[in-house]
Amino acid sequence: MLENFSLKPYNTFGVEASSRYFAEVNSIEALKDALTFAKEQSLQLLFLGGGSNILLTKNFEGLAIKLNLKGISEESINDHEVLITAKAGENWHEFVMYCLQKNYGGLENLSLIPGNVGTSPMQNIGAYGTEIKDIFVSCRVLDLNSLELTDFDLEQCRFGYRDSIFKQEGKGRYVILEVTFKLTQKEHHIKTEYGAIKSELENLGIVNPTIQDVSKAVINIRQSKLPDPKEIGNAGSFFKNPTIPLAQFEDLKQKFENIQGYPNGAMVKVPAGWLIEQCGWKGKQIGNVASHKLQSLVIINATGHATGKEIFDFSTEIINSVKEKFGIELEREVNII
Repeated sequence: MLENFSLKPYNTFGVEASSRYFAEVNSIEALKDALTFAKEQSLQLLFLGGGSNILLTKNFEGLAIKLNLKGISEESINDHEVLITAKAGENWHEFVMYCLQKNYGGLENLSLIPGNVGTSPMQNIGAYGTEIKDIFVSCRVLDLNSLELTDFDLEQCRFGYRDSIFKQEGKGRYVILEVTFKLTQKEHHIKTEYGAIKSELENLGIVNPTIQDVSKAVINIRQSKLPDPKEIGNAGSFFKNPTIPLAQFEDLKQKFENIQGYPNGAMVKVPAGWLIEQCGWKGKQIGNVASHKLQSLVIINATGHATGKEIFDFSTEIINSVKEKFGIELEREVNII
């Protein structure tokens, strides 16, 4: 157990903040020991995965636990499908690449998303027409109250858009230890209709794409417009894409002819990046913080010296300006600590 430990290397914003106590755990037994210590000391808990979905606005006065559980196993169901289970500490993109090397399909559209496997169900990560819920089977969790292991199936996780039971009533009660997915071994369902995948495949001269080709296209697109956290601090998309009633969208369309939207029944999903850009934030910098010049949905630690509070305040200004112009209140996707 380490004390007054810097969390700067453990958050992709590169924000300097410390934790009163810190433990890196490589087994369930070590995790239980750390949890027992926290309970005895009446400490709050902060679980760290890849550090790509948190913003540390202050020092953490409890116990930060870095989950380093590793391992991948698989079980063939039939000639077409396979169950593959990854421990929480596995890097997400490396896990996707592992599956693609085995020619297992289903995760290719989720290539290059930062973070670890264990955090993927928490907010039902998604990109380019695929979400975790599409290939999710179950996850094994540890109940922090009873220290008992239990499994959650697809229905029990109650997945929504960037949402799950682990962000709602299960928040702070469970820690995800491993996740099981059902992937295809042949006759893969290729998804190229979302975003710029089709045009990128055309640029690559690919007519009949494989799952590996789709992954390459997704990686190219993401690298072209999203900054690498290793080079400049960021947490990827900072805001959720808001969903508004169709009637509200139609009213906005009268005023803003070019407003973008993706209808879903009586609701319409509006790209947050477009809204932010229309408010003049793309590439804008205030002090140490900026909106990325290529993707306004991404907030960056522009100088490398930003505090978490500076980043939070910058995001608040964006929220206020979008609400003032469009009457839409953006919601942060990043967890604020």
